[in-house]
Amino acid sequence: MKVLVAFLSETGNTARLANGIFEAVTEAEKDLLPIPEVQNTADYDLIFCGFPVHAHSVPGKVEAFVKSLPEGKKIAFFATHGSLRGGELAITAFYHALTIGSKLKILGTFGSRGQVKPALIDALMQKPENKAWAEEAQSAAGHPDKADIDDAKAFAQTMVMRARAR
Repeated sequence: MKVLVAFLSETGNTARLANGIFEAVTEAEKDLLPIPEVQNTADYDLIFCGFPVHAHSVPGKVEAFVKSLPEGKKIAFFATHGSLRGGELAITAFYHALTIGSKLKILGTFGSRGQVKPALIDALMQKPENKAWAEEAQSAAGHPDKADIDDAKAFAQTMVMRARAR
């Protein structure tokens, strides 16, 4: 089995999860690459695709990457976000990922809190429509932490088992 862990990370949060997932994949040939550096996906049996949630959506570079994947490719999505786990904004981003990846074999999703840039929180606190989310995002400081990384590793192992079974 050949596995690619591809990710987009701006603050290092998603990269930390990607590294944890990469470490957890054993007994497989594997590569860890930022999405802009991915050249060819045809030879991979499973692709982990990681991204930071932007405005409860998938960043454009990630959307283009997912749309470029061959039909039927096995994929597992992971993301970092400032919202609470299971929060509406993070779930909306995963729905977007599932929609753009509808031609793929989606094996699962994993979300983890990630520390939000203080400057972004400060800017959003000034907008009444975003203030509640900005206050929630403040509590994501220090994430992803060891427990988040451990959860990502468990997710990776489960996705590899699913990929082998399908």
